[in-house]
Amino acid sequence: MPHFDMLICNGCVVDGTGAPPFVADVAVLDGRIAAIGHLLGSAAQTIDATGLLVTPGFVDVHTHFDGQATWDQQLWPTSQQGVTTAVMGNCGVGFAPCRPEDRDTLIALMEGVEDIPDTALHEGLPWTWESFPEYLNALGERRYDIDIAALLPHGPLRVYAMGERAVRRESASEQDLQTMQQLVQQGLAAGAVGLSTSRTMAHRSKSGDFTPMYQAVSHELLQLGLSLKDYPNSVFQMISDFEDTEQEFSILSRVSQATGRASTLTVIQYPYRPQLHRELLQLITQANADGQRITGQVLNRPVGVLMGFECSLNPFSCKPSYEALAHLPPAERIHALGDPATRRRILSEQDRQPHLFMAYFGHNYAGMYPWQGDAPVYLPQPEDCVQAQADAAAVPPLEWLYDFMLGNNGQALVYLPMANYLNHDCSALHELLSHAHTVPALGDGGAHVGTICDGSATTFLLTEWVRERGLFSIESAVQRLTQRPAALYGFHDRGTLEAGKLADINLIDLQALKILPPQIVRDLPAGGKRFLQKAEGYRYTIKSGQITYRDGVATSALPGKLVKRSEHTA
Repeated sequence: MPHFDMLICNGCVVDGTGAPPFVADVAVLDGRIAAIGHLLGSAAQTIDATGLLVTPGFVDVHTHFDGQATWDQQLWPTSQQGVTTAVMGNCGVGFAPCRPEDRDTLIALMEGVEDIPDTALHEGLPWTWESFPEYLNALGERRYDIDIAALLPHGPLRVYAMGERAVRRESASEQDLQTMQQLVQQGLAAGAVGLSTSRTMAHRSKSGDFTPMYQAVSHELLQLGLSLKDYPNSVFQMISDFEDTEQEFSILSRVSQATGRASTLTVIQYPYRPQLHRELLQLITQANADGQRITGQVLNRPVGVLMGFECSLNPFSCKPSYEALAHLPPAERIHALGDPATRRRILSEQDRQPHLFMAYFGHNYAGMYPWQGDAPVYLPQPEDCVQAQADAAAVPPLEWLYDFMLGNNGQALVYLPMANYLNHDCSALHELLSHAHTVPALGDGGAHVGTICDGSATTFLLTEWVRERGLFSIESAVQRLTQRPAALYGFHDRGTLEAGKLADINLIDLQALKILPPQIVRDLPAGGKRFLQKAEGYRYTIKSGQITYRDGVATSALPGKLVKRSEHTA
């Protein structure tokens, strides 16, 4: 009778293929799934999975662990939410290739675009590389609680090839293009899983300037995209404002058509262009019908930010008297904010050089929602908003906000959903998720550490859309979290539970599954702060046959590593 390393018995297997669940045992040997069935044999370790879902580990294709992966081994919060493989280097920002004199430029770019404190990056990044292959080598020497893969980002590439001319956003010369193409090919040959870029005005450097790649001419992106042709399983990733929808989309389609490689883009319902997501979904449908491989990345809940006195943003952060307290340790600052005289001064002041986001959204009290209780509410109702709460209390909304944010020792949070939730309508979310050529993504693990904590969106898909609303079957939802994103990047050794594939497995108590409120912690290098968020109901997460999380608590196992672009097709 066979003897295995691990036997997961009597679980409800949701194998990631979209097939209906079935009760079976799963045997693991040497980090891979050895067999699925009944009466398989004995094992060194047996787990009773009665009443639990047994699923593949989730694959998250949109993270920003480019810095964190150089100093950390536990890639929280993503790895705490059932994810066993993550792709980083999205949106054209990262830290390689990079000459020593350009390090500050790339740090400022990452801080501005992805809200990662520059103090943490200055202290945490070891800079033991210059080229992208050297960066991959540095990652390859480390071990993690999940597998990671890296896109080659356009921003550092452009700065490396063009220097200050890139920062000034000058057009690339033919020599610049040749240099960038050679660097892309060098990175892909070393194992990069593709190329990423950003063309949105929302992405800016710490100084507020546009990124070096913003509105780079289409010719440049096409030439760089063509570099993917000789590299199987490479992907071209792009985020754009799509001001000219068809022209912007044509960059993706022409790259995919000319190379045979996959392209992927962010698709969101924006309030100011409420039909854009439908236009993009139609273009994606047509492109795939024409034989191209284009996939939309969608967030399965509203795109929103968190505000509070411990967050990167709040409605008072640009008022002079508040700025004067910003340097104080958290406890001292919250104590000072509680002083009645300080409160009066701050409430009476005008903003000074307000952040672009706060200038636009900072007084939308009908669109802000206080989080109260032990569970975050990502689909709030109109009567829950700050304006309604303030009206009920007969106080101005800014005063109500100030007092609310002082609650819970200054940790109280206000949620501001900005997209995917127009007029409290969820229909766009269902459209985005149910499309044949989209994958759940955009959790941004490792980024926006003081404003966003969307790594838990994987869990939200199972709790809200499967268990609570029944909009998706469990097999359909799991396939979206596993097989689809794995296939996008050619990760053919994972994404489904089949004999021979990696033993990346979640054991989930669906009825107990629950997202906990995000909390600010100060565990980044130099004492930098970030949001972390846990979930209950993940009984076990297993990576390559080793238990990495048990009831949400990390074990000492670190079986994760750098995953390089595969030369093989399925």
